[in-house]
Amino acid sequence: MTSRQNLPFTPPPTDARRRVVLLGSTGSIGTQAIEVADQARERFEVVALCGGGNVGLVAEQAVHTRAEAVGIARGTAGELRAAIAARAAAAGAAGYAPELFAGPGAAAEIAAWPGADVVLNGITGSIGLAPTLAALDAGHLLALANKESLIVGGDLVRRAAAPGQLVPVDSEHSALAQALRAGTPEEVARLVVTASGGPFRGWDRGRLRAVTPAQALAHPTWDMGKVVTTNSATMVNKALEVIEAHLLFGIPLERIEAVVHPQSVVHSMVEFIDGSTIAQASPPDMRLPIALGMGWPARVPGATAPCDWSAAAAWTFEPLDEEAFPAIRLAKQASAASPTHMAVYNAANEEAVEAFHAGRIGFLDIVDSVAAVVEEYDAGAVAGTELTVGAVLAAEDWARNRAHERLGLL
Repeated sequence: MTSRQNLPFTPPPTDARRRVVLLGSTGSIGTQAIEVADQARERFEVVALCGGGNVGLVAEQAVHTRAEAVGIARGTAGELRAAIAARAAAAGAAGYAPELFAGPGAAAEIAAWPGADVVLNGITGSIGLAPTLAALDAGHLLALANKESLIVGGDLVRRAAAPGQLVPVDSEHSALAQALRAGTPEEVARLVVTASGGPFRGWDRGRLRAVTPAQALAHPTWDMGKVVTTNSATMVNKALEVIEAHLLFGIPLERIEAVVHPQSVVHSMVEFIDGSTIAQASPPDMRLPIALGMGWPARVPGATAPCDWSAAAAWTFEPLDEEAFPAIRLAKQASAASPTHMAVYNAANEEAVEAFHAGRIGFLDIVDSVAAVVEEYDAGAVAGTELTVGAVLAAEDWARNRAHERLGLL
């Protein structure tokens, strides 16, 4: 089976049970997606899944869902087969034997699984680009939680997606997609992306210098992995979301802004030309945008509990301190510089985050290092003028090597 089929996209029906593929199944998005599918069995059937390196959990998920195809990015098919066989025997399903994929290309193979209706890409990082393109080329509806693949792939992903084929799963972009239904594209004035402010809301740069890795991982609202949680603390995650909103909805960057909303109940807003603002509000629970992404455009009853309007509550909004948190300004500049500058931004950030958690650099050094690498990048010399997968990979390789040099990791 090839992972690049170039099949036409036909929207799956909303009145039939959807066959779902999960990429990044062992992460936060993937595990919650299985919960959503379990709670709405009449709507969703998980037919294929691929995890990272946790062989035991992938095997457990495979036996639980009875997926037809199972993959693992780090590990061997033999290890996965043995783990599934042991789990299946314990569960009274000794005959269960799915098709297996292992290695770096496993997710792209799983993404193109024949007969799937929707692929939920919950992989973290730019390694999600190949599976994103594979899912689109296979003609599947793509529910995208892997923002990095769109950000580094840019027009590669947009050209591969047919109208209506790409559905956002990030809570902010899901909110924007819902709010945009209230008007025509010509009536949109601004997109407003909300940010919780992370664990360091209100801190200045002087105070941020002493931040520890443990503090950076103590997010006040969301339960996420190491990279995403750290990115939320530095506001890099919000910067990536601003660029993602630009690419998803075609709104110029100067008409997209971020605002701090500590309660994380209003997930984003659309301001229209007549002065009206439409906001999407719900308790901070990722199962809602996951369910909506998998069932798009239909809503899934009971996906999460609604706001309790009988209880007193206050929602506040604050401007972002761009001096303390310059990541968004830097991302807008990088996005405007060339088609591959955001690949450099993202790759340099991933390396800097790892260096921070290894105790090699301080918290402020993360974004400062990204800024320095982006400033040095010569797109024409490194990646050429044409946007291709090869150009993106060349830009990423250069950025990782340069980041390693700056961070003293070579």
